[in-house]
Amino acid sequence: MILVYINSDHGIGKGAMEVVTYAKKLGDVTVVTAGSASDSDLATLGQYGASKVLVDRNAKADDAQQLTRLVATGASSVGAKMIIFSHDLIAKSVAPRLSVKLKAGLISGAIALPKTGGDFTCKVNVFSGKAFGTVKVNTDIKIISLLPNTLKPEATGSDCSVESFDGNAGAVGIVVKETKIPQGEIPLTEAELVVSAGRGLKGPENWGMVEDLAKTLGAATACSRPIADIGWRPHHEHVGQTGFAIRPNLYIAAGISGAIQHLAGVNGSKIIVVINTDPEAPFFKAADYGVLGDAFEVLPRLNESLKKFKAAQ
Repeated sequence: MILVYINSDHGIGKGAMEVVTYAKKLGDVTVVTAGSASDSDLATLGQYGASKVLVDRNAKADDAQQLTRLVATGASSVGAKMIIFSHDLIAKSVAPRLSVKLKAGLISGAIALPKTGGDFTCKVNVFSGKAFGTVKVNTDIKIISLLPNTLKPEATGSDCSVESFDGNAGAVGIVVKETKIPQGEIPLTEAELVVSAGRGLKGPENWGMVEDLAKTLGAATACSRPIADIGWRPHHEHVGQTGFAIRPNLYIAAGISGAIQHLAGVNGSKIIVVINTDPEAPFFKAADYGVLGDAFEVLPRLNESLKKFKAAQ
């Protein structure tokens, strides 16, 4: 039996569907959650492979200590030998605690299904995504956190049962005074297409061309760290070593030099397109496609070409 923890505080996102699909490829799946999603929404996880969902309405999805106890109780109740998270902020705070509590080996940031014939090993990104590594786990219970966009969610089943569950989460240890929910139609960490820009756009008043292109593509918007630090864009759009690490199918970067700190957050992208006026910009070395040109000319022309292409379909 495999136990999957999902964050359902703001509904069932792509990350939840993806991690359940991943787990189903390894065995029977039970999902445990502490979020506020409705039973009907949670039941849809059955379409991706879950046999049932256990939900504790009393635990708080922002308290790592409570969640650690909740997941440990869930694993014990179903006899799970493998526990899987989506590699998000919750996984980064809960999975290591759970690893210590259960004396379980942890594979953090998996990018493939584990190999189970003989030794239990799994492929991961290392050195901020600059290389790959293989992690071997010898413990009886194993914990995996799956990097987003590793595989596509596969809806092949039907809705499953949802059961109330006492996870013995204990007392709340954190007081949340304010919650700021990122705005935008597509969550950045779940986006398959991302349009990003940096200081080459010269000011926040020029961001309209980035948003227009993103709307045409159905993409999320992002930015480099300096842009968020000076307040041109909100911090939840910052990608890089100190921001969000993303792995979209397509990442378009306009006016970003491509410092190593930025690359650490985006070099897992399937395709990288760089637009820059500087032929020596380091980003060109990491790009699959490079456009040596001014973003103020390239972005509008690209957007118009895409609109014409979509209209002709």
